[in-house]
Amino acid sequence: MRNHWHRYAGGAAILLFGVLLIFRLGIPEKLLSGGGETVTPIQAGVPVGEAWMNITQGGRKIGYAQRTYARTEDGFRFSENIFMRINTMGIVQPLTVRTMAELKPDRTLSNFQFDLGSNLFKFTARGAVAGKKLTVRIGGPGEEKLSVIALPDQPYLGGAILESVEAAGLKTGEGKTFPVFDPASLGQRPVRVTLLGEEPLTIMGKSRQARKLSVDFMGMKQIAWVDPEGSVLREEGILGIALERVTREEALAGLEGAVSADLTEIASIPSSKPIEDAAALKVLKIRVEGLPEGSFFLDGGRQGYRNGVLTIRRESPPDPSVRARAAAEDLAAFLKPTPFIQSDHPKIRQKVAEIIAPGDMPDVKARKIVAWVYGNLEKRPVLSVPNALETLENRVGDCNEHAVLLAAFARAAGLPAEVETGVVYLRGRFFYHAWNVLYLQDRGGWVTADAVLGQMPADVTHIRFVRGEADRQLDLVGLIGRLKLEILEMER
Repeated sequence: MRNHWHRYAGGAAILLFGVLLIFRLGIPEKLLSGGGETVTPIQAGVPVGEAWMNITQGGRKIGYAQRTYARTEDGFRFSENIFMRINTMGIVQPLTVRTMAELKPDRTLSNFQFDLGSNLFKFTARGAVAGKKLTVRIGGPGEEKLSVIALPDQPYLGGAILESVEAAGLKTGEGKTFPVFDPASLGQRPVRVTLLGEEPLTIMGKSRQARKLSVDFMGMKQIAWVDPEGSVLREEGILGIALERVTREEALAGLEGAVSADLTEIASIPSSKPIEDAAALKVLKIRVEGLPEGSFFLDGGRQGYRNGVLTIRRESPPDPSVRARAAAEDLAAFLKPTPFIQSDHPKIRQKVAEIIAPGDMPDVKARKIVAWVYGNLEKRPVLSVPNALETLENRVGDCNEHAVLLAAFARAAGLPAEVETGVVYLRGRFFYHAWNVLYLQDRGGWVTADAVLGQMPADVTHIRFVRGEADRQLDLVGLIGRLKLEILEMER
């Protein structure tokens, strides 16, 4: 097992890439809020018509994007189709993203339909705006989960953010902040757009004057060039990904050989020294550098963080004399179902009833659940938004799918559970990864569990940066390309 888990551990990089894809390519659920230095409603015209863009990585074509704006009696209609071939953990998968949206005359969002699919999974979200509420339905017919999100202001089309800068009247060096809502994670984060100046850019063989913009999302920076009419000509960002305006024929050409470099390898962090037999380590001390601003959960539980040094201690075996006495209300939130952890669904509850026995103690329940998920899911990377019910039905996934299914099973069994996300060591590098933490009364509190590796507790090379679901995992985006880890001590 230990010789092969590298084929599917580190899958959190796939989720991070999905988040970057959604924010970079303009899925139409980004919101502009009304507080602070934000963008006011823009009445300028939308560049109508059709646009095609090549998507490349390191100069190699990996897909295309097609966007269409059209005027309607009630405002505008927006559609977008994206096709990419993504290499994750050595497996190449097609990825298709489709978006349709109706916009009001002032460009605010009226309703949308969003679909993301690969060869194994499909994620669907649709929503509508009424007043200052956005109602989002996630999932296919008969399995939809409803969420109602309060809006500080009317939502705008994400694909119009860069185009909107032209109408915002920015001067060189000035910037605007766009609070953004992501439909895949149901989270909101700010995007800062700054005008760097103007410069000529050659697109489709012609030199065109363009406004150069810096776009900062959670510490992840990209550069974009927009023409005087407000159309995006080119974007460059992290992981070597770029988009450039081309003709329809050029966008559709060369797709047979289109494939990205391995995203999990590119996003991984080199280790300052090798770690032998990580499972045998009791304590690991690491110096952490390059942390951007963000709400990272570095200090707490088995981790201690002081002056840039992180100490991770492996959880001890259960002590029968120790009983944690947390108030019930403190744990109630970790037992509730969510749109992606459907612990109340009959299929989830039925399967849990088959796995555990009524008289099992918490530690026994947890071990049975971890063993079932470890033994019954085919381990392979998946390009989608992970949710427990779909994972149970498909029985396949990477670390993200293992983590949401384990959390749903644990909650259905009465065990408070959360998803943790960070990095884990493998072959001289640290890879982005997801696992779980379970509250076990007979173990004295929270215990880590990794269903991909079949570990409980997880080894100390599991370095937590975030605890929570996809909305919290957005914070990890700012780590990519900036995080540095220096191993200081290893105790066995």
